[in-house]
Amino acid sequence: MATTGITHTVTLIPGDGIGPEITRAMQTVIAASGADINWEIQQAGEASFEMSGELLPQAVLDSIRSNKVALKGPLTTPVGHGFRSLNVTLRKELDLFSCIRPSQSFHGTGARYEDVDIVLFRENTEDLYAGIEFEQGSEGVRRIAEVVADLGAGDIRDDAGLSLKPISVFGTRRIMKAAMDYAVANGRKKVTIIHKANIMKHTDGLFLRVCREVAAEYAQSAPEIEVDDWIVDAACTRLVTNPELFDVLVCPNLFGDIVSDLCAGLVGGLGIAPGANIGDDFALFEPVHGSAPSYAGQNLANPTAIMLSAVMMLRHLGEQNAAERVHKAIAEVIAEGKVLTYDLMRMRYGTTDGASSTQEYADAIAERIVG
Repeated sequence: MATTGITHTVTLIPGDGIGPEITRAMQTVIAASGADINWEIQQAGEASFEMSGELLPQAVLDSIRSNKVALKGPLTTPVGHGFRSLNVTLRKELDLFSCIRPSQSFHGTGARYEDVDIVLFRENTEDLYAGIEFEQGSEGVRRIAEVVADLGAGDIRDDAGLSLKPISVFGTRRIMKAAMDYAVANGRKKVTIIHKANIMKHTDGLFLRVCREVAAEYAQSAPEIEVDDWIVDAACTRLVTNPELFDVLVCPNLFGDIVSDLCAGLVGGLGIAPGANIGDDFALFEPVHGSAPSYAGQNLANPTAIMLSAVMMLRHLGEQNAAERVHKAIAEVIAEGKVLTYDLMRMRYGTTDGASSTQEYADAIAERIVG
């Protein structure tokens, strides 16, 4: 097996819920690839809180800053209350401004489409996910409501909570440049800007305008790349009727989160949806799905998403041969259809009878790599 011969130290955060078991399965497969990865294990989330009382210990951030590259399992985020998303916190702390989420068809999944190959770029630090929020009844809501009223911009009800939606020229330029650079480097044909500029003219309108300006800067050096734009609701309709029309998508933060899950649904769901969060200095790779605590410890979960995230990591590290071997082995095992986790079995055959465990599935992929 041809590898670079370089030892790469990577921060590994197993995560919560099903995280530890899918992480072990991923390690089995990456070990078989021949890439020399030294995993530096760090705990965050519920596992860390139980040990130290901290959800995100400083040691985790220090490790990532030292190693430059990290891979993590899913971390639990409460809905509507409690602590803010650790995933969002990691992205902001490390300025991981570019979230990259590929959605690629694998033959044999039983998904509705067989030929989808879409890569979504999501701005990761701004928009409604910037975390600028004010609780109902707070002084912040009262003061902002007064300013809005004084400016004649409208009325905010006394019982409202508020989230602010900042979108900047700086943030938009760098996510569009990342999408265009990816398209150039990977022989892609089209970049589509997703927005709601018809309604939110000063935020999404700015996003659309700046993306178009960046596209114009690439027009001479990369004339082969078409750039168009779609209003987000129309784009969602077209994605589920004609996904072959799309190639690379670039989105503001909130729409990127929603549309990337839609794209994952086109190819079989979040169980096979990888992700990368990349900035100028650091890169964090992770599956898109959540921690699924009700399935934790049962050795049933599908580890494909974290394996494909590791494939993205290998490519980032320059281990192209190892990445291609893992990707090919995953595709072959899924296509063969003999060793599948319960969700893949149900999607393909309509039953979970004969489903394989998390580790059995990983072992079959590892055997395919070395065999």
